[in-house]
Amino acid sequence: EPEALFWVFAFPIVLAFALGLAFKSRGPQSVRIAVERGPGAEALAAALDSAPDLRAALLDQGDAHNQLRTGRVALVVVPGDPAVFRYDSTREESYLARLLVNDALQRAAGRQDPRSVREQRVMEPGARYIDFLLPGLLGMNIMGTGMWGIGFGIVKARNQKLLKRLLASPMRRSQYLLSAILSRLAFLGPETLALVLFGYWVFEVPIRGSVLAVATVVVLGAMTFAGLGLLVASRAKTIEGVSGLMNLVMVPMWIGSGVFFSYANFPETLHPFLQALPLTALNDALRAAMLDGAGLALLAAPLAVLA
Repeated sequence: EPEALFWVFAFPIVLAFALGLAFKSRGPQSVRIAVERGPGAEALAAALDSAPDLRAALLDQGDAHNQLRTGRVALVVVPGDPAVFRYDSTREESYLARLLVNDALQRAAGRQDPRSVREQRVMEPGARYIDFLLPGLLGMNIMGTGMWGIGFGIVKARNQKLLKRLLASPMRRSQYLLSAILSRLAFLGPETLALVLFGYWVFEVPIRGSVLAVATVVVLGAMTFAGLGLLVASRAKTIEGVSGLMNLVMVPMWIGSGVFFSYANFPETLHPFLQALPLTALNDALRAAMLDGAGLALLAAPLAVLA
């Protein structure tokens, strides 16, 4: 089906291009803050706006509250002695703004740093966001096309009464399942090469591991999710039913398996459960093989989870 070609080949490349372009070589962004109007507010806003990492706006109390609530500013400063910082401590950007604003205020008051430091920023291939993202997109694509390609096709054939006709033919059930899996593997090579070569040519994403190690991880991951797709579709009788079951299985892995951000952001008590998810094992193995150059011996743990 033509739609399948878009979702298998074009969608992950478009997503990788958009996110890679958004985060490619992006320097530190200025943090937007607000200063409430009041005595001394203009001088305070001017002092904060002169800091290289801050952009301060002078606002009325109501406007400042609304902009903080809607996320358009990371922090609101209420002038006074002492100055009051109003921010959401659960937002990483707001906590960063609190540190930057406090540093700017202390420097404006004459603070001298007793020890000097210098920066050394790392931008080499393998340490950027796009390098983290590309294996995650590859793993997500393997999961999605594996489960939908096998599961959706079987339920569609069952819904159209095609499985009963095939059962009456000389074809064995094992041959039918093998044909579904082999068709999935036939798609696997081109879709993997398309995304990997795109990342290599456009963003210089390194491939430090052996082709054998990467190919083994990809094939085993495809077989894993083909098996999950078969399991989900084994009893579903309608397209709507299998769609709900597919989403029930895949959505937790989209969120918790480290596709767009590391699963280390979740509480440590959840890490053993997240590491037991097959997409987590696939993403970890892909990143280790592609970015770290790990061999098959070092990939034994995630490969065992997939198996």
